[in-house]
Amino acid sequence: MLVAGQGGEGFLFDPGDDAERVLALVRDAGVTVRGILLTHAHFDHIGAVQPVREALGVPVYLHPADLPLYRMGAASAARWNLPFVQPEAPEHEITQGQTFTAGDLTLKARELPGHAPGHVVFVGDGFVVVGDTLFQGSIGRTDLPGGNHPQLIAGIERELLSLPDDTAVYPGHGPSTTIGAERRTNPFLR
Repeated sequence: MLVAGQGGEGFLFDPGDDAERVLALVRDAGVTVRGILLTHAHFDHIGAVQPVREALGVPVYLHPADLPLYRMGAASAARWNLPFVQPEAPEHEITQGQTFTAGDLTLKARELPGHAPGHVVFVGDGFVVVGDTLFQGSIGRTDLPGGNHPQLIAGIERELLSLPDDTAVYPGHGPSTTIGAERRTNPFLR
């Protein structure tokens, strides 16, 4: 996912695979990427990190609690017989409340573990990039190593349901939604 402000500067989130497609998206959008922000480090969210970071010459940001998952990316992908280039270590850590700015775009990181120990979401003006925490009509898996269902539900209530109903939600997989729609109809949040 690529998010940019009016001035054409922005951030790239979770480049999971197909680096050429990701780079074409950036090129076609005309966005100057200031960094790669990782919501979490499951292999399907970091598979294109290394070639994309090299092509764009930008730093990678990850919450330190997800470093063990990050380091196991190649081993995790191998279990599924998937090709994977293990990325070099992230340059920067993400912390609760940390602000990221690119031109007129400002994002604030919020810790939301449960799907992964170091999962974070990024709140912008009227939208939130949620990775694998909240989906249209569903929530992230908690049956993977490091998953914790009560922690995920508490984090969604604290960090996401506290946002206005009209906040657009951009998950790591599937269609976008809004906080209000999920508050009203998501069976996991009742």
